Amino acid sequence: MSEVMRLKRVFAFFVLFVCFNSLIANAGQLDKSRYIGIDEIKRGMKGYCLTVYEGTKIEKFELDVVDVVLDYRPGRNAIMVIGTDERFIHSGTVHGCSGSPVFIDGRLAGALAFGWDGAKDPLYGVTPIGEMLVAGEVVNYETMDKGGFGFDYSRPVDFGRAYKKILGGVRVSEPEFAGGMKKLSCPLFVSGLPEEVMGDFGRQMRGLGFEAIAGSGVGSKIEQGGEVKLERGSSLAVPLVTGDISMAVMGTVTEVVGDKVYGFGHSFMGYGAVNFPMATGTIHTVVSHLFGSFKFGSPLEVVGTLTADEATAVYGRVGVEPEMIELVIKVDRYNDSEVRVYNCQIANNEIYTPMILGAAVSGAGLMKGSLPPDNSVEYSVVIDVEGFEPIRYENISTIVGLGEMVSESSSAVAMLMSNPYRRLKIKRLEFDFRIEAKDIASRIWSVNVSDGSVKPGQQVDVTVVTEKYLGAKRKFEYR
Repeated sequence: MSEVMRLKRVFAFFVLFVCFNSLIANAGQLDKSRYIGIDEIKRGMKGYCLTVYEGTKIEKFELDVVDVVLDYRPGRNAIMVIGTDERFIHSGTVHGCSGSPVFIDGRLAGALAFGWDGAKDPLYGVTPIGEMLVAGEVVNYETMDKGGFGFDYSRPVDFGRAYKKILGGVRVSEPEFAGGMKKLSCPLFVSGLPEEVMGDFGRQMRGLGFEAIAGSGVGSKIEQGGEVKLERGSSLAVPLVTGDISMAVMGTVTEVVGDKVYGFGHSFMGYGAVNFPMATGTIHTVVSHLFGSFKFGSPLEVVGTLTADEATAVYGRVGVEPEMIELVIKVDRYNDSEVRVYNCQIANNEIYTPMILGAAVSGAGLMKGSLPPDNSVEYSVVIDVEGFEPIRYENISTIVGLGEMVSESSSAVAMLMSNPYRRLKIKRLEFDFRIEAKDIASRIWSVNVSDGSVKPGQQVDVTVVTEKYLGAKRKFEYR
């Protein structure tokens, strides 16, 4: 990334910081009939939160106010509460409760956002509502440089180097405080990926603050009790992939004002401008765990778009259609009686799309099991970019499984989406590959030419001998 671009980004985020803190300072201008400010909250007050523990039913959970903590971070405050409901006491801190609206004196005070895994009591930190409502209102993100992976475009393209950078991810999760307090993570539910891929993908996403959990792709609408909508306390899903392969992050809605939706009470990944699908969701159950309980759920229906991802909340609009990339994966495997086609939609984001793409393609290729040591993959890829001719390439790899195909494709997409010259819109990604259980790697053993000195038009006989790994030599004659 050039020095000019770095300075532009630093300046943009400085403006964001100043505006954010200015708005925080004016948080006392809240509508007091609807919201309660931290200046009104005292130790010992009673309250409750709204959240979903099962299905789509929003329930009330009683809370006691422990205290108000000012400036636990620069310009950030927190309301400490403890759950008194028997279910909260049993589960302790529950990941997926991020954004659950907290009411004190009958008015909205903020959202459950922080906690302590393994704590004996269900103690939560609440992000004040005044700090959440500034999300999406400060900076025109469309004029800002988003950055992405920051590849060095002055050097020749090196897909291997680029892919290592993608695998390393970009750490955006907030660090723990002393004593283990950290933001409540939002579970990432994944459907359609085999265990082998889930393990690698889970480690990758953990660095971004998410815990990948195998789950259902789309929740059943049976017994949902009619139309499910985003409202205070309802489940808020962010689908990263939809279709035959599904990945969705789950949290909770804090506030809805008209078509504006606020949730989580903390950042998604702290990326600023985003364009993620925003969906309703259902909770199958709450998994109580000694080291961190979590909601187990699934997305239902995409109803809008998240457009801002800030320190204190995510913000979206209902009725706005998200930008998605069509993904088609066609797999012809040696041990499968049919050619399988996976049709998906993938979120459009400079950081997430390349990582998710690699996991989805690997998952489709390994649905029928791991590859044997002797393997070859013949593949073709089409990247359709709006306003340009489609990018097409073909290749063959052997012994390395799906590694080369995934590396080349993820790196190419990351470079296109992160390039500093022009913001590109990828419309469609198409993969067509055939996997065979054989090693086609060979080396040239010798080459013999019938005549070392030739004239134009003269016929030459060439004999080539190749040697295959763990195989016999083969001779080829050309004229």
